[in-house]
Amino acid sequence: MFFKKKPSPELYTIGFYNVENLFDVHNDPATLDDDYTSDGVLHWTKKRYGKKLYKLGRAIANIGYDTSGMAPVLVGLAEVENREVVRELLGSRPLKDKGYELIHNDSPDERGIDTALIYRSRYFRVLASETIPLLIDNVNGERDYTRDILHVTGVLNGQHIHVLVNHWPSRREGGEETVYKRVAAAQLIQETMERVRKEESSPVFIIMGDFNDDPFSESIREYLLSPDLYNPMEKLLSYDSGSANYNFKWNLFDQILFSRDFFTEEKGTHSFVKAGIFNKRFLAEWTGRFKDTPFRTYAGRRYLGGYSDHFPVYIQLRLNM
Repeated sequence: MFFKKKPSPELYTIGFYNVENLFDVHNDPATLDDDYTSDGVLHWTKKRYGKKLYKLGRAIANIGYDTSGMAPVLVGLAEVENREVVRELLGSRPLKDKGYELIHNDSPDERGIDTALIYRSRYFRVLASETIPLLIDNVNGERDYTRDILHVTGVLNGQHIHVLVNHWPSRREGGEETVYKRVAAAQLIQETMERVRKEESSPVFIIMGDFNDDPFSESIREYLLSPDLYNPMEKLLSYDSGSANYNFKWNLFDQILFSRDFFTEEKGTHSFVKAGIFNKRFLAEWTGRFKDTPFRTYAGRRYLGGYSDHFPVYIQLRLNM
């Protein structure tokens, strides 16, 4: 007889989710958000916005639930327009009773999209937060106004940790042509960690984001990854599995790396248990040539009513008692 494995109450899930253009319906004259208004080419309405909030809330609440029995304790977000959309996401029916709070700061990104961190205050206490600007130029020498890096310092179940949430520059102008931008972002992360190491003894880090590069890309392997960091996502990318699918090719741009301290079992610390891509059937296309790829909100200008063009990724940690 088959018995389903019971969830483990001492497992804590940490996730990251690119939520694909979570915009409200209001026009912000300072950003390029005109498409996401009722008069815009995408015909973005309160009804569509509300539907997306509910679906994203459902996705987030279920990340890692099968094995932990509860919603994630930390989730980094990319492509949120402002603090208010994150607040309304946390007020959606699937999340409103989970005790989430949020950290968000506006980035200079010309599209108006930012990163954020949501956390369950029962398990995580924020000590400090900062935004770290990524100052880079385009190939023509003009400033590339891209997303800041969000650095949050806090205490997870008694353990002091640093969380860095990223959304690195895109490949829109070509992967090879723009790799220098993502290398610069990786170098900035290393500079930030080195600064923290000078201020603290043996700090531990969790680095998450949409890096717009795969685990074996130059920016990740040669510039971000170091002997004291581990990237469990290297084992998850395959021919038929990833977090995003472009031109029928899987990528794993969404990743979570962490300090190797999470392999110790010292009392009061956390130990790494597993990593995964949260690609449940309800998040994917069910039929057709895009079957099993992320069920997105739009395909070009055509409204599909899905969740996002990315699957969430996650790691799970066990608290050492």
